[in-house]
Amino acid sequence: MAEPPPPPPPAGGARLEARLADAALAVSVTLVIALVISIDPAAGSPWLGLACAAVFGTLLLARRRFPVSVLVVTILAVFVYYAAGFPPIGMVLPAVGALYSAAELRRTPWAIGCAAVLIAVSLYFRLDETDPQAALNGFTVVTELALAAAALALGVAVRQGREARERSARIAELTAAEEALAAEARMQAERVRIARDLHDTIGHTLSVASLHAAVAGEATEEASQRAALTEVRTATSDALRELRRTVKVLRDEPPVGPEPALGLASLDRVFEAARAAGLQVQDEIAVETDALPRAVDAAAFRIVQESVTNVLRHADASTVRVRAALREDVLTLRISDDGRGTDGHAPPVTRSGAGLRGMQERAALQGGTLTAGPLTTGPGREGFLVEARLPAHLEEDS
Repeated sequence: MAEPPPPPPPAGGARLEARLADAALAVSVTLVIALVISIDPAAGSPWLGLACAAVFGTLLLARRRFPVSVLVVTILAVFVYYAAGFPPIGMVLPAVGALYSAAELRRTPWAIGCAAVLIAVSLYFRLDETDPQAALNGFTVVTELALAAAALALGVAVRQGREARERSARIAELTAAEEALAAEARMQAERVRIARDLHDTIGHTLSVASLHAAVAGEATEEASQRAALTEVRTATSDALRELRRTVKVLRDEPPVGPEPALGLASLDRVFEAARAAGLQVQDEIAVETDALPRAVDAAAFRIVQESVTNVLRHADASTVRVRAALREDVLTLRISDDGRGTDGHAPPVTRSGAGLRGMQERAALQGGTLTAGPLTTGPGREGFLVEARLPAHLEEDS
């Protein structure tokens, strides 16, 4: 039978420790066998006994690379030892180290088979009536069995303990890798959230500022110019405030004062800025102030804000309609405008940029959906409709 490949050798400092352990096992087996031989009154020269013991011990130095070969050679050496007429030392004792090694190195079936061979041979000669001294020499059968069982059990126990430590180390390694991936995923999600918030907030305020700057440039009356520039100043101040807040978050600095609560109830400032830019806003917010979880309320605010910003920037519309209704724990948002999407020949505007993608991501994070597309509002006029449906379960906001 071909010998299966041994387990991979240890690396680095562990290899040195393994070699030292093998040397200690070889020396221990040599000393024990030499001691048993030396105390036998029928033993000859002590040097000869020590040489025999050294042979059994030296074989163990190759036990890690060739556990089965070492075991088989050791058993053959036991047979040769007794055939040469040396003092009895038991059949199992010289092979204890080899049996232990085979069991430790995942060769347990070989170890059990070889132990059975040794015990069977020992029992055969002890029952041989032609030698009246056979039953009195060496160890008893019970001792042989105990030695073999102890060697096998110790080898299996050491192997299982080592494998348990390896599994624990592997589990710890995989756990650390999983935690690192989870942390990276959380960091990436936080980056996306910050980018989405910056896009929505800064995009809205700068769009308002741009529109009012254009009004100021075209105004002929000083009062109109002053009012438009005031709106520009207000919008840019809001943008700078949001940037400072974001920088504090990125630097992990504690916020100064409470964070502003975003929700449908705070849409008035969005609508006022749009009206100040010349856009008519018709809003129907049929949702009570505390009827939504905070996360859903904030997502709804951002969706409406981005939709109104898109109308200001792209639609060339005169009116935007914002409707919000809560029915059967589902918040429905509808934002439509009467912008000029086509002139009868040009393709419709799709507005499928980062803003729309960000709104769809916000809706998906809340378990909802968002659709957007052209909306025919009259001959030659094609506005745009954004419709979102968000689950609104109050128990989720615990």
